[in-house]
Amino acid sequence: MGLGEFERIDRFFAPLSQGAGGAFGLTDDAALLPEAADGSAWVVTVDALVAGVHFLPDDPPDLVARKALRVNLSDLAAMGAVPYGYTLALALPKGLPDPESWLEGFARGLRADQDRYGIHLLGGDSVSTPGPVTLSITAFGSVARGGELRRSGASVGDDLWVSGTIGDAALGLGVLQGTLRVSAADAEILADRYRLPEPRVALGPALVGLATAGLDVSDGLVQDAGHIAERSGVALRIEAAAVPLSPAVRRCIDSSDPLRHDALSGVLTGGDDYELLFAAPPASRDRVSEAAAAAGVQVTRIGRVEDGRGVRVMAEDGRPLQGLERGGWNHF
Repeated sequence: MGLGEFERIDRFFAPLSQGAGGAFGLTDDAALLPEAADGSAWVVTVDALVAGVHFLPDDPPDLVARKALRVNLSDLAAMGAVPYGYTLALALPKGLPDPESWLEGFARGLRADQDRYGIHLLGGDSVSTPGPVTLSITAFGSVARGGELRRSGASVGDDLWVSGTIGDAALGLGVLQGTLRVSAADAEILADRYRLPEPRVALGPALVGLATAGLDVSDGLVQDAGHIAERSGVALRIEAAAVPLSPAVRRCIDSSDPLRHDALSGVLTGGDDYELLFAAPPASRDRVSEAAAAAGVQVTRIGRVEDGRGVRVMAEDGRPLQGLERGGWNHF
């Protein structure tokens, strides 16, 4: 007979709470959060991941754990928050082969990123399910009260910036699903970006007081830009030629002629980038660049905020690209 619920908690998850005083070693019904320091406010976010939807069923469990944690840390970064800890709800199929080995790998992945980002597991729940592996993480962070980054603060004349590069994860999913053929080296790079995003936990807090609005790009650059435009009551103009692309993505686009437009469309509307998209006044350009350099993250100006509504993506010839409004991830 395999390990029961509490034996699993004791073996795999209680060690992940060590160092978090309010977690009580996961022996109580809930955890206590300390008072936020220096007038800071708590920031809370939650993301659920389902096998076959947000990760591939045969993905290694350590990478599943790290992606689940990182997409939540990305949400905290988008609000300018410093991460503190997290809770976990995990539903495993009763028929999962060798569940203890799976859990061992899963806990190992959590431990690796706990050490990397300086956080702890605070609590959670573990259940069985007749469906696929399903997990939900709730992450906690803190930000100076009133300093949080919202989607609603962009003003006409602001610059539009994005961190990192765009499109790697969307093409990485194509590689893993066998619908995109690239070199072995590019396949490894792109698949890694899909399975293991890089939350911009240092950049987000550094943008507090500089950026006027922001979010993380999870459902596609164009679709997520639309959320800033809608909540801020403005229009966003994105210059397609300015959008930062990795060498691997650029090779995919260049090799797709005469289907180059379709390939670029997939890059601009694909999900799972987990980069930060934000607006900031032109007067802050130097300080934004300095903050990004200090955080060790590349940032690129890709457009501006204008009067109007919605998002326009402009080609190099000055005409808007068509059909992008149909892109982006939609859960339903």
